[in-house]
Amino acid sequence: MNPSSTALDLYRGGLVTRASQSATLHPEELRRRAAKAAGEKDAAALWALTEAHLTTHGKSGARVSPHTLRIYREAVRSFVAYATGNAVDLLKPGSNVGALYLRHLEAEGKSAATVRVKLAGARALYKALRWAGATTADAFADAKAVRDTTPAWEKRQPYTEEEATRLLDHADARMRALLLLCGHAGLRIAEALALDWADVDLGARALTVRNGKGGKTRRVILSRSLGAALEALGHREGPVIGGGPDSARERLGWLCKRAGVDNRGFHALRHYAGTRLVREGRSLDDAARHLGHASIETTRIYAKWADDGLRDALNDW
Repeated sequence: MNPSSTALDLYRGGLVTRASQSATLHPEELRRRAAKAAGEKDAAALWALTEAHLTTHGKSGARVSPHTLRIYREAVRSFVAYATGNAVDLLKPGSNVGALYLRHLEAEGKSAATVRVKLAGARALYKALRWAGATTADAFADAKAVRDTTPAWEKRQPYTEEEATRLLDHADARMRALLLLCGHAGLRIAEALALDWADVDLGARALTVRNGKGGKTRRVILSRSLGAALEALGHREGPVIGGGPDSARERLGWLCKRAGVDNRGFHALRHYAGTRLVREGRSLDDAARHLGHASIETTRIYAKWADDGLRDALNDW
């Protein structure tokens, strides 16, 4: 059996087991526990309730990704902390609570994308509370995050060729493989960390991404340098990289400091992969297939960064 499939089954099984602890309760007991957690502003208990609802009734069910659960958990904790500090009654929130919370996040300097994620998590909490019968309220029914006026392509700035080279030059063998998994294979950081040796075929210069975004599976061609970096790791069992996203981001931060490169995160390496493909003449279809995009409109953003024609023309004016 594929070890990565076994780990995925255990993860999903754990989700369903935890969800069942709430979903199988007598309705009155579920209502009582949810009301108690809300009254005490018990962030851990409120997250457990939210996770149970997401797993039982969410559109992704048990296929909800660890990344989604992590950011929703932080969103629930963030709102509960705000409610605690501002004496908000979670079961009987005022009509302006949701909007004021979003304004609070904006005043703290949170990006539009972060505010939208926090809003989604807070809405998930209230869906769970209503599911449990603890309240009929929805503090975020009419709350709206301000429109993000920054064009999508400006938020997807890739590392430059020079920056990518400097990062690789300063990386150890394991970090070099991780950088190339994101920067050449175009994997998301969660996909790269979850990659198992059983899903790598060095002879065919290809790897299989399982449970990617949306639970999809895709096959990805390896660059020669990525193939060499994987060969250099020298082991062929278990996770290729392994570890958690937080420690990986911390290692990237240290590497960026050593290399003298602005830290744009791992996702900018994926953007680098898409931009380089388009710049080197590959079609948007090729780039979309390589990156696993569901819509070519997402891939079209990379054409903005790859199009040097207009810049070159204006240089001659």
